[in-house]
This record gives sequence, structure tokens and C-alpha cells, in this order.
Amino acid sequence: MLFERIISRGLAHYSYLLGDKSDAIVIDPRRDCEIYIDRAAAEGMGIRHILETHRNEDYVVGSVELAGRSGAEIWHADGHLDYRYGKAVKDGQMWKVGRLEVEAIHAPGHTLGTMNYLLRDPGGMPWVLFSGDTLFAGEVGRIDLLGKEMEPKMAGLLYESIFGKLLPLGEDVIVCPAHGSGSVCGESIAERLWTTVGIERKHNPRLQFREKEEFVAHLMESQPERPPYFLQMERLNLEGAALGALPSPRLLAPDDFEEKAKDATILDTRMELGFGAAHAPGAQSIWLDGLASFAGWYLSYERPILLVNETNDFEEQIRVLVRLGFDNVAGCLAGGMLGWHLSGHDSENIATVTVQEACRRLDAGEEILILDVRSDEELMKDGSIHDAIHVHVTRIPESLTEIPRGKKIHVFCGSGLRSMIAASYLQRQGWTDLAVVLGGMAAWRSRRCPIER
Repeated sequence: MLFERIISRGLAHYSYLLGDKSDAIVIDPRRDCEIYIDRAAAEGMGIRHILETHRNEDYVVGSVELAGRSGAEIWHADGHLDYRYGKAVKDGQMWKVGRLEVEAIHAPGHTLGTMNYLLRDPGGMPWVLFSGDTLFAGEVGRIDLLGKEMEPKMAGLLYESIFGKLLPLGEDVIVCPAHGSGSVCGESIAERLWTTVGIERKHNPRLQFREKEEFVAHLMESQPERPPYFLQMERLNLEGAALGALPSPRLLAPDDFEEKAKDATILDTRMELGFGAAHAPGAQSIWLDGLASFAGWYLSYERPILLVNETNDFEEQIRVLVRLGFDNVAGCLAGGMLGWHLSGHDSENIATVTVQEACRRLDAGEEILILDVRSDEELMKDGSIHDAIHVHVTRIPESLTEIPRGKKIHVFCGSGLRSMIAASYLQRQGWTDLAVVLGGMAAWRSRRCPIER
């Protein structure tokens, strides 16, 4: 028997490979899908079916690519939508996987046609629920995908799905959602790597509101922001996006890189200290582990992308980008910033300051504007800095009029990493006197600098 969860870094996306005897099924595959074929082949299994829990919004689903490589049949949820591939799942539909059995459960709420899948063990006992974006560890799915006017209806459907269909499956049924902590698909997904129906019934804060009206009202109090790239994902996941081999953009000598950069976006995935010290003019900073979370807010599908990092190995960056539908990587800087400087090219920098220096400057009465790019939840939990301007890092591109020009701006977040994203974007738009506060709120609190509650 084969049961494996495949985790995609950054996206906090979970896909699943399960099989028995010679048959295997994949649930919600990612686009770079060779891992499923390799793992199944190692167990002597062929992938027969690909099941989707819903039309995904935060990554490009790999169903078409995987089917092309394996010959598997695709079954998609949200059958009312105009899919260009696969067949629509029906409520109660069953699949045999060796001695195992999988049953589709229509669970609307996150989307109208969401399907969850119940896996029964060889004895027929309900064993694992693949809950998609319906039920997470410590959270439930977002309800805003059809617009504000539909949120009350979607919240009501989600309540009926969870309390009427999922919780009655049994306390011991393992819950395997499509995302973990850090995903944009849930506001406060817990860090429980494994959970059960019983654990969620007892400890999921959303499920403590047992009456439908209370559940709906609580869910509508706060919904995470909807990233702009969701629209691109929705389109690609109806058309069916193939990939083929993982792209291998050409390594570009500094002169060629500079020429291409005139019509491209430079994406630099180094850490904040290296980027701040020196970077190619006009570069956008997004550190590697934050790429999946922030690329969709700061990169364009229309402009080519050029990559910069510390080495000549760009595979991980490219994997993350293609999972988000960014196939427009036009090249990579050979030799990194060392090669750039050895070739005599100019660079820009963004100053960095310690919290001690930032406090000293404020205490000395210097005219410094603190731009705090943390979330509202972080401000509530950890406190804020007196007279700071608060603009969440994901809202910087749409909020430039809220950020004064011609002032000395110190950008502040939880650690300094998101601050460099924001500062590099502002620099690209013409802001000049910028500094990133290293260590952010973590360092600020450790030094007992003043905060406001």
C-alpha cells in the first residue's frame, strides 16, 4: 500500500499519492509532476486516476501534465464551469484502487462544486478524508471567491458541508487538506501536520460556532485579501496548463542580462542583507522562501522575468514560478552579483539599520517616517510603533499615494525580509531615502524598544 503527502514549499500546498497493488490515484497534483510518476513507479504502480477537489486559485494544477505523462483519467470538481479537459465528478462517485475505495462527497462552500474524497481501508472502514479547501487544521476554506455579495450564501453552504457531511464521518477519520500553515487559502491554518475529524471538532476555532447563523457571522468578520494572481490561476485551471520539461532559461553574461533587463522585471531571490548591500538597478527583492507567497503580488504575467541569486542553480526558483503560472523566465544572471561587478556594471543599494540605531535616531528627533508592512493580525498581537504608517506588504503596489515622497523612510516588518520586498518596490517607483530595519519587531521587542498596544 502507498500513501504519501507531497508538500510544495512556500505554497504550503499538499497533494496526495495513494495506491494499492498495481493502481494509484493522485489528488490535486502540482504542475511539476514527475515526483508522482517516480514514486508510483518505484512501488510498481501505474497512476490510473487524477482527482481534483476544486478549481484551484493559488497554484496551477498539474492534472493535464500528469495525465499526458501517465495516461491517467482526470476527474475535476466544479463541473458547472467550462473546463477544457477531464470529466466532471458526480456526488457519490466511487473509484477502486486495489483493495481501497474512494468516494466523492459534494462539499460546496469554498466553491460551488467542491468535492471531498473519502478513502476507505481494505475492510471498508472510513479512514481518510481528503478535504481540499473545505476544512483545514484549525481553519475552514475562504468564501470570497465568487464576490462579496455571495459570501453569506457560500458561508452557509460551507457550514452545511462541514457539519452535515464531514463531521458525521467519525472522530477517528484522518483529515488531509489541500494546504497547510502559511497558505493564502486560509487565514489562520494551524501547524498541525496531521489532524482528524475529532481534533477539528474540538479544537478548530471556527467549529466552536455550532449554530449556522453564528458560524456565518464569525466567518464573515474577516477574510484574507484575495491576491491578484488568483484570476490567472482560475483561467489556467479551466484551460488545463501543460508544462513538459521544467524550463531551463539561459545563463546570461552581465552585458546580455543588462540588455534584456530593459524590457523585463529583475527578480533577486537573495536574502535581505545581500540584496540591500548591492543589487542590479531596478531589481525586485523576494527572498527564496518567500517567493511563493509574494511573487503573485509583485510580478507580472506580461513582462519577462530575469533571475538573480547567489549561485548558477535556479531550479528551485523556476519550480516555484511555474507552479504560479510564471512561464516567462527569460534568463538568469551568470555569476551572480560578483560577476556583475567584475564586469564593471553599476548597482543600487538599500540601507539597513539595526533596531538600536533606529531607536537612537527616533530618540534624537530625526525626521524619520516608519513604514510598517506587517499585517493587522500582527499589529494586534505584537503592538505597533508610535506614529508609524501601516500598509501591509501585499498592498504596497496599490497604496503608493499613502506613502510620502521626499522623506526619510525606515521600513519595518516582523524580521526585515518583507521590509526589503516593500523597499525594493518603492525604490523601483522612484523613492530614494529608504532603509530597512533589520530584525523587525522580533529585534525591537528583544531590545525593549517602546511599542503601543
